[in-house]
Amino acid sequence: MKHPEAPVLKTAAWSEVGKPHPHESARLHVLGQATYTDDIPEVQGTLHAALGLSAKAHANITAIDLADVRASTGVVAVLTVSDIPGTNDCGPIIHDDPILADGLVMYVGQPIFIVVADTHDHARRAARLAKVSYEELPAILTPQAARAAGSYVLPPMHLARGDYQGAFERAPHSVKGQLYVGGQEQFYLEGQISYAIPKEDKGMLVLCSTQHPSEMQHVVAHALGVQAHNIVVECRRMGGGFGGKESQSALWAAASAIAAARLKRPVKLRADRDDDMLVTGKRHCFHYDYEVGYDDSGKIVAAKVDMISRAGYSADLSGPVATRAVCHFDNTYYLSDVDIHAACGKTNTQSNTAFRGFGGPQGAIAIEYVIDEIARNLGRDALDIRRLNFYGREERNVTPYGQVVLDNVIHELVAELEASSQYRARREAIAAFNSTSPVLKKGLSLTPVKFGIAFNVTHLNQAGALVHVYVDGSITVNHGGTEMGQGINTKVMQVVAHELGVDLAQVRASATDTSKVANTSATAASTGADLNGKAAQDAARQIRERLAAHAVTLYGGEAGAVRFAGNLVSVNGHDVPFCEIVRTAYLARVQLWSDGFYATPKLHWDPKTMNGNPFSYFAYGAAVSEVVVDTLTGEWKLLRADALYDAGKSLNPAIDIGQVEGAFIQGMGWLTTEQLWWNAGGKLMTHAPSTYKIPGVSDCPEDFRVRLFANSNVEDSIHRSKAVGEPPLLLPFSVFFAIRDAVSAVGGHNVNPPLNAPATSEEILKSVAAVEAAVRKAR
Repeated sequence: MKHPEAPVLKTAAWSEVGKPHPHESARLHVLGQATYTDDIPEVQGTLHAALGLSAKAHANITAIDLADVRASTGVVAVLTVSDIPGTNDCGPIIHDDPILADGLVMYVGQPIFIVVADTHDHARRAARLAKVSYEELPAILTPQAARAAGSYVLPPMHLARGDYQGAFERAPHSVKGQLYVGGQEQFYLEGQISYAIPKEDKGMLVLCSTQHPSEMQHVVAHALGVQAHNIVVECRRMGGGFGGKESQSALWAAASAIAAARLKRPVKLRADRDDDMLVTGKRHCFHYDYEVGYDDSGKIVAAKVDMISRAGYSADLSGPVATRAVCHFDNTYYLSDVDIHAACGKTNTQSNTAFRGFGGPQGAIAIEYVIDEIARNLGRDALDIRRLNFYGREERNVTPYGQVVLDNVIHELVAELEASSQYRARREAIAAFNSTSPVLKKGLSLTPVKFGIAFNVTHLNQAGALVHVYVDGSITVNHGGTEMGQGINTKVMQVVAHELGVDLAQVRASATDTSKVANTSATAASTGADLNGKAAQDAARQIRERLAAHAVTLYGGEAGAVRFAGNLVSVNGHDVPFCEIVRTAYLARVQLWSDGFYATPKLHWDPKTMNGNPFSYFAYGAAVSEVVVDTLTGEWKLLRADALYDAGKSLNPAIDIGQVEGAFIQGMGWLTTEQLWWNAGGKLMTHAPSTYKIPGVSDCPEDFRVRLFANSNVEDSIHRSKAVGEPPLLLPFSVFFAIRDAVSAVGGHNVNPPLNAPATSEEILKSVAAVEAAVRKAR
């Protein structure tokens, strides 16, 4: 068959990846039309659930009277642990996390029973009416207390390289000390929610705000005592996750499903903010003891750190978090002789969990704190000490856990930022300002980032996708990743559009659904676009190859020479509309859908020796922050922030820059204003925005400069891009150390200010007082 001659379109530069497309749901967000779980129209007969929570941190339940709960207005049922038909567990790794307490409560806020009522308000009010008698037991509330008691959720871990003790004893200088870095509430805008709808033959549809639909499927199946194929979990989008909906959404999914299965009616469980914060885990706080040896130039020759986290009452994801902390203690620095210890303290508090960075920030901040001290001890600029200790290219390029750093661009990236931010000139200007300003002190800091990308657990680095091409040329992609506002759907859609040579508008992403793509990994570890983008590309490639083979049967030529771009298929001198090729392919019975799969290569990890190649590649970045601190009140303000981030060949620069900006402000909140506080009875008192301060618009710097570093991933990632979800959260280390630099100015930079995080105004005042006292003592 001969097709009429057509002019050849010049499409050599055509691309749908690398473009700053808006988020695929941006218009819906702005118009209030984006559907979240609570927006889904309720099925007739829907009931609403609430959880009855423990009032004690550690106690045996001696008696429980639920009569008033059952008699309360609108209550349909009250369920306890005896009503769970299957396994009473929602722990993601170790099975130590009950859905409902069974005679023993281990933190204030632990669920004891489920109230099901006709309205959300009635269920919540009824849940407060229970009369519970307790026999209180000793409670452990801090990681330091957990260490003293030998209380751990998992065995402590240890990574050593070289001869630390010998190197430390030979070092001309040393620094020793302690540091405490607090935890952080995820504070997603959309709280935890699950809507369970019974289906025929013991089936259950669970509409859930979760980063891990497959895990929710497994937990619900086990709780109901059925097989996984009975459960379908769906999530179109979340209103934020930040790690807090990776494993911790399981409690809510299981509780709603247990109630729905028992009553054979749909049940929605939506947590109010206070309950959400009281029940769910946070970012792990860490306490550190460190000692580091260094030479006259400031080069580190021996480093030891002993860190313990507040894991909470169960293991949850504390083990992997601690592993990542260990693997990020080095940050961008070569450490020849190290001794790294990490423990997960068992405490009678919420079971802490994943949070953007997943232990990486907690590991890296310790070495940055040390380098900051070394610089001050030597009277040097901290940037010079950091640069001196950077990983090398051909030597000094192996991490403590044995992975070779193949893609080190930190030297060039930091040099570019140092110049563009006018770091040296501003350092001089700040010194001049401080010399004439006794109360207001300015501070400046440049901090680097090296962040490993992949799940530390190797088998999780896999993904699947489905791509359907319809007869009119429109396309649907479904993949195992979940959309939480970070733009994974937009990026995956761009990948599919690019692979098939069509405009982005031709592609639509459907809700993540365990009945479509099975056995998915969590959308976490900054791997969402890497894994699911590759899987979707694989599916789209197969369709493209089938269409190319079909096209040459119509127009001649070689299938390998057929080009898909600009909504056209260029074949043997002809440019044919993509939709026309699709139409004729359907008539020729060519398969127009395909599945795709991807598994990250080269990964291996031995958790016993803590050695291997756990990361596919490293993402880099650096930031410069300038602050001013009022030394009389402890108030401070971020005046300017410059950030340069290595996103490789960015899939979508607009989304990536937005992610860097958001991560920077979120990380700044963790290190400065977001203080979690438990009272002596173990109750979290900062459980609402009235008492827990996340950054607001006024906390953002007026001068905020974010750029992407020109680079290409050395590994065969999706279009040579790099992950952008978690690594930028380490950039606001620069804010914390700029504050410390400002406080240091009180003592003429001759005293290392003791400063823990978050650096609240109270903490800053304590640090100022300590510096002033040291100065007085030195006189």
